[in-house]
Amino acid sequence: MKRIVVTGGSGKAGTATLLELADHGYEVLNVDTVPPRGAAARFPTKLADLTDLGEAHSVLAKADAVVHLGAIPNELFHTGPRVFHNNTASTYNVFEAARQAGLKRVVWASSETVLGLSFSETPPRYAPVDEDHAPYPNSSYALSKVAGEAMAAQYARWTGVAHVGLRFSNILRREDYAKVPTFWEDPKLRSWNLWGYIDERDVGLSCRLGLEAAVAGAVNVTIAAADTIMSRSSAGLLQEVFPTVPIKRELGDFETLLAINRARAVLGFEPQHSWRDEGLM
Repeated sequence: MKRIVVTGGSGKAGTATLLELADHGYEVLNVDTVPPRGAAARFPTKLADLTDLGEAHSVLAKADAVVHLGAIPNELFHTGPRVFHNNTASTYNVFEAARQAGLKRVVWASSETVLGLSFSETPPRYAPVDEDHAPYPNSSYALSKVAGEAMAAQYARWTGVAHVGLRFSNILRREDYAKVPTFWEDPKLRSWNLWGYIDERDVGLSCRLGLEAAVAGAVNVTIAAADTIMSRSSAGLLQEVFPTVPIKRELGDFETLLAINRARAVLGFEPQHSWRDEGLM
């Protein structure tokens, strides 16, 4: 599989994925509704509205595989119905166009939100939170990702082609790490996702591994950094903010509370980047 379409390639996750794939010898095409800027601008781009099935067919026609990252990422600037319609329609169209074009692998962006966010409103049932905690959508965006996972399961069944869903945590660029110390005084500020995050470069890595891993069927894995974004221990954070939540096992000092064990086992994913590498402590 050498010809890869990356939808949403003009965005943060998409740009990192284009760079990662190109660095490993893949021929990439960015498909987005907006022109690329910065590093993404060096790659071939097609502007397309993937809520239109015909346009999805057009951009996937000559591809070997697709990494589908295009979506409305939240409900800050759009209504719930708009988010749900856009995300479910575009995901259906990408899956269907991939089926008709005979693509060999579908990798797509699910979300940590299917695990039950916001945890500050509804505490997790246990910690660390793993894939078995889902689905527990609390927003139209999360519901669109749950729908995507259901569609992926059926398309994998129909086609025999693996559909790899990556449940990304909060994606941060390296320049975002300067803000990290502002979260430390009040642990409740970032409790909404159990203090999780993922470096954009590791997003790109996980997408490449999703293309390359020897998997079958529909696979959904959590993609998060190996640590939390906080300077205090993970066990201490749980005791302070979620004292009644059962802890399933002994925790490492700063271990992520969005468990990535399945991503490690299934994809061979091991995060390469942390805010702790930036000398902020």
